[in-house]
Amino acid sequence: MSTAPQDGPPPGGVLGAFGAPAGPVPLSGGQRTVWRAGDVVLKRLDVSLEELGWQEEVLTAVDGAPDVRVAPPVRSRDGELVVAGWTAWRFEPGTAPTPDGYPDVVAAGRVLHRHLAHLPRPALLDRRDHPWARADRIAWGEAAAGAVGDLPHVGALLAARDAVDAAAQVVHGDLTDNVHLHPDLPPLVLDLTGYWRPPAYASAVVVADAVVFRGADLALVDRVGEEEGPQFPQLLLRALLFRALTDQLLAPGTEWARWFGPAVSRVLTLT
Repeated sequence: MSTAPQDGPPPGGVLGAFGAPAGPVPLSGGQRTVWRAGDVVLKRLDVSLEELGWQEEVLTAVDGAPDVRVAPPVRSRDGELVVAGWTAWRFEPGTAPTPDGYPDVVAAGRVLHRHLAHLPRPALLDRRDHPWARADRIAWGEAAAGAVGDLPHVGALLAARDAVDAAAQVVHGDLTDNVHLHPDLPPLVLDLTGYWRPPAYASAVVVADAVVFRGADLALVDRVGEEEGPQFPQLLLRALLFRALTDQLLAPGTEWARWFGPAVSRVLTLT
């Protein structure tokens, strides 16, 4: 979940509370909403306090794994997770993938999900009501589409939706821009956005994002589909629905068919 861009760096009092040095610099891709100060990354609180606490618990348990890196939140000197609306996270090195690097993003997600497989379903998922949560429920048939279901590409995907027989677990539902790679270190997974879905669905969201928004070739659909198995087309269909519905809920009346058209055509062929 994200918020509207906030101007300005974290103030000195926030930096001091988290033990961060002065002179924070904006991180690339953060629209000047994410700032680094020494070994600390600071950003505005963009989830509920309940969800932030859950992220801390989960990420702390995974931290130190030999095959994947995470960056748990940093508490203030007074033991708080939030100071004046700001949160802090440990800085870890890495760079975002190039358009041909999304197979590595998918692979990193699989590793992370092996570490999350034992977790119970968090009750906080039932209390989330932002556009991403509503779009997820519609994509999986747990809520009605309403007027957005009349859009051509959305209606076609809804009509092609079929049952999926795959076990759900806690997954990171927004891996695409939140996996950073390093030549000498395990992949870094940031900003845990929890959903209760099959792990291969998280891979499908990466593929949908990559081919619709990030310039990846449609061959990525076939490559990841071969790795994930015969249910992948239905998972990719839901991933495309999830992104298309979220866009419509965030910007009603906007038509995204030009972006989604090629990927929708491909998945309809597969299904």
